[in-house]
Amino acid sequence: MKATWKDKVIAESDKTIVVENNHYFPAESVKKEYFKESNTHTVCPWKGLASYYDVEVNGEINHDAAWYYPETKPAADNIKGYVAFWKGVEVKG
Repeated sequence: MKATWKDKVIAESDKTIVVENNHYFPAESVKKEYFKESNTHTVCPWKGLASYYDVEVNGEINHDAAWYYPETKPAADNIKGYVAFWKGVEVKG
């Protein structure tokens, strides 16, 4: 699977985990140069507290376009630290 935004591959892995129709990419498959920590957090009742990244490509910023769970509730332990995308980031195989 590849995650792309603005024609740049920002994550790539054959070991994604699909949860609620989102592909979660292992942390090591994410190209860190395109990611900046965001101050945004949300809560999922069964996964836990999500943290977000802004994605930046060629000076353009997609705010909160990626999220991950640094700590998870037990039901979501399999995606702890994995990164998922939305807001125009294209994910396909």
